[in-house]
Amino acid sequence: MPIIGASATDPNKILPLTYPWAREFYKNGVANNWVPEEVSMQKDVEQWKAPDVLSDTERRLILWNLGFFSTAESLTANNIVLAVYRHVTNPECRQYLLRQAFEEAIHTDTFIYCSDSLGLDPDRIYTMYHTIPSIREKDQFVIEITRSIFDPSFDLVAPAAADRTTNVQRFLRDLIGYYVIMEGIFFYAGFAMMLALKRQGKMIGIGEQFEFIMRDESVHLAFGCELINTIKQDYPAAWSAELQAEVVDLVRRGVQFEQAYAHDACPDGLLGINAVQFARYVEYVADRRLERIGLPRQYETDNPFPWMSHTMDLNKEKNFFETRVTEYQPAGALDWD
Repeated sequence: MPIIGASATDPNKILPLTYPWAREFYKNGVANNWVPEEVSMQKDVEQWKAPDVLSDTERRLILWNLGFFSTAESLTANNIVLAVYRHVTNPECRQYLLRQAFEEAIHTDTFIYCSDSLGLDPDRIYTMYHTIPSIREKDQFVIEITRSIFDPSFDLVAPAAADRTTNVQRFLRDLIGYYVIMEGIFFYAGFAMMLALKRQGKMIGIGEQFEFIMRDESVHLAFGCELINTIKQDYPAAWSAELQAEVVDLVRRGVQFEQAYAHDACPDGLLGINAVQFARYVEYVADRRLERIGLPRQYETDNPFPWMSHTMDLNKEKNFFETRVTEYQPAGALDWD
């Protein structure tokens, strides 16, 4: 049963499974369930209101990351529900996409919860994708490189063989723009910034929620790369040398946008960490993303933040009656960074 664009596929007939890995991603998502209200924001509120706990640089960093992620999560949800789901016709993959859409709703709710808890001005936070150039440029870049799958006339079923190959190429390019660049690169400087604050004992509640979001996004990324690699195998003619070169160029451009955001959001650095290190981390992450879809590394940059991997070890030994939903179950071998 084809994974995309299959007119003869019965979307209601999930068994027997064609792609068991998609079912595993769904079960991992269920095991990782959480909601933001389980995380206490009391300490964060106290620190936010205190005049001498957070520097101006740290406040700016927090606001910018809340501003970017609050609307970026809606953008990713729209990609799934309005575009990707329409073209990925395999039923077990669709089951996971529905789970992913639910998780994006949880992430959206997280930023409502954080903004409400801190008493932030929603007009300021939720318009940063218009008012902050480096945020606007990231969002516009993703919109431009995922435009094909939103086109009502875009079709993976009807075209003749030559046109079908072209359309599969467009779909692959858009999936890479969404999963590899948006979810796999554009989120990670922000993750590192917020978790660096948490390591310093600042805004721990928001930091914990970013940890859970990062773990969810790592599963999303792993699913997306599996989907991309399966389409490549099913349609080898579509994965041409020209498309591979275009993808590498898009990733490099995406890295530049994320590095510009890192310098804007954290111009003066944090304790022991600066924007140059965040920019290097983006290069390290981009190389790992390229490898996941069979493309060569571009930067050969060492990981400046090895603690990011350890941060995602969220399993905790606790008394059963003290354990909350946010105590994650193991999710298998995934890339946390």
